Amino acid sequence: MSEIRVRIVSPDAVLFEGPAAAVVAPAWDGKVGVLPGHAPMIALLGSGELSIDQPGGGSEHFFVAGGVLKVEGDELMILTEYGGKEAPDELPLRAVVDVSAIMEAMEGAG
Repeated sequence: MSEIRVRIVSPDAVLFEGPAAAVVAPAWDGKVGVLPGHAPMIALLGSGELSIDQPGGGSEHFFVAGGVLKVEGDELMILTEYGGKEAPDELPLRAVVDVSAIMEAMEGAG
């Protein structure tokens, strides 16, 4: 069975490091699924539940908000502004992304 190596890092801690059979993460524009053999990709994270299906069965779940996801080869790196087992009552300001400002900047550059 093929696996993808996953590392999830927040400013406070390494939340997860290990193999996964599949990962579903909240991108800023919807959910993204990553399986072993996925094409290289970089995505902005939104906020929501991130789930990791483990190779031997079972799963891990985290709440993440803001940051980036990078797939390269058989590795998935997630750098998040906030990560924990549950959603906080209030997100840190650094985890709130104004996507409209990013889109306007991208349109102006082209």
